Amino acid sequence: MQVSDLMTRDVRVANAGETIQQAARLMVSLDAGVLPVGEQGRLVGMITDRDIAVRAVAQGMGPETKVRDVMTSELMYCFEDQEIDEVTDNMGDLQLRRLPVLDREKKLVGIISLGDVAFEQGGGDGIGNALGAISTPGGQHSQSG
Repeated sequence: MQVSDLMTRDVRVANAGETIQQAARLMVSLDAGVLPVGEQGRLVGMITDRDIAVRAVAQGMGPETKVRDVMTSELMYCFEDQEIDEVTDNMGDLQLRRLPVLDREKKLVGIISLGDVAFEQGGGDGIGNALGAISTPGGQHSQSG
């Protein structure tokens, strides 16, 4: 099974120049905790509700803070034609629950989450392994260190 079979296709993109308040409102309206971030038609990062809480609010930044100031700019992604097993293994290694999905021209075409895969595959071994790896303390997005 390929990523394109399970990904969410209707993905809204935050603009890097928007405020975190605007991004948070978009997250609320979509019932989503993550948004890809674009600038001049290119994917430039990802912003999560956790980024807003930990990198902005906890540091004393206000609602007018720009998305670009708190987003994760180191982009991790997968391609729509990759196999799900390969991608979930990679997500576990990177300790990520979601990845933007690109076509081979590197255009954003969707987003894949472990929840998408778990729902379809009933939480099989690949998902369990990925969740186990993601939950290991000390990863790139850890609060410690």
